Amino acid sequence: MNITHEDAMWQRVLAREAGDDFLYAVETMGVYCKPGCPSPRPLRKNVAFFSDWSAAEQGGFRACKRCDPRGERARLAQAVVRDACAFVEASEDIPSLEALAARSGYSRFHFLRMFRDHTGLTPRSFAEGVRARRLQSSLAGGARVVDAVLDSGFGSESRVYEKTGALLGMTPGAARRGGEGEIIRTAFADCLFGRLLVGATDKGVCFLGFAEPDDSLMGDLRQRFPKASVVADDKALSTSIAAVLDFLREPKQALELPLDLRGTAFQQRVWQTLCQIPAGETRTYAQLAEMVGNPKAIRAVARGCATNPVSLAIPCHRVVGSDGGLTGYRWGVPRKQALLAREAAAQA
Repeated sequence: MNITHEDAMWQRVLAREAGDDFLYAVETMGVYCKPGCPSPRPLRKNVAFFSDWSAAEQGGFRACKRCDPRGERARLAQAVVRDACAFVEASEDIPSLEALAARSGYSRFHFLRMFRDHTGLTPRSFAEGVRARRLQSSLAGGARVVDAVLDSGFGSESRVYEKTGALLGMTPGAARRGGEGEIIRTAFADCLFGRLLVGATDKGVCFLGFAEPDDSLMGDLRQRFPKASVVADDKALSTSIAAVLDFLREPKQALELPLDLRGTAFQQRVWQTLCQIPAGETRTYAQLAEMVGNPKAIRAVARGCATNPVSLAIPCHRVVGSDGGLTGYRWGVPRKQALLAREAAAQA
């Protein structure tokens, strides 16, 4: 039996598979939906397929209120959440949930659900993150710890030191120093994707970048450690460079390197979880969020991937969009595609 295009689309409807490449309409209900709509499945004989919402509406159907195929409710919710985030960013103190909900015009429950759905965080957690970024920026700028703590909206130094790992991934003093007093040894090499830079402290590799000019790679490293002494030392990093080059040539196993990772507790958890994805396989951001233990934190997980300082060693290239798309990648989507293809071939 030949499987038609409509048969394939119908199977996706039955599986509630997410996608934006077509819509289906239910003739008995007069509505059209996305294939992943949570509504009860209709009978096949009552279903028609359309390429987009315009064609469906020309056919006399109206948009489903549950799956929002035109994206109108989603755009409105995004605008509300963007406004709330901007309000939090501009506030000296953490606004209450009641105040944010009243500003949005929605109930506390509805606003909280919208905010979580679009950011993966509660408003309180988002605001805590804003304060942490202010603190980190102030400390990196050389402000005294006591001044940075007060300017960032924290009531006392003790509150910061109690949660220093979650807030900064290091002590406030270390954040303020910006790598001051540390020596970061570096080595460049030519690799499959162009230039490669590895940077390491005495504890392990703290930066791994590739596919950009030397100045750009070094600028990225220096931005992360603005006050550290950076010295070229090919001999000290020869083993690490060789390990990276071997991995790129034949990525059968994980890239094992001693690492010096600095990030918040959540970032560290995301990075550790990324290392659980086997070579040759991928996970979606939603699946990664579940692996991290916070299924709602999809956007926060995506940010954790984006801040990965040691690409390849922490394989953020193995995370894809919900539709299997490669989405963004710090070192370029073509490189992500090439890495995944080489890993899949190596496992075959």
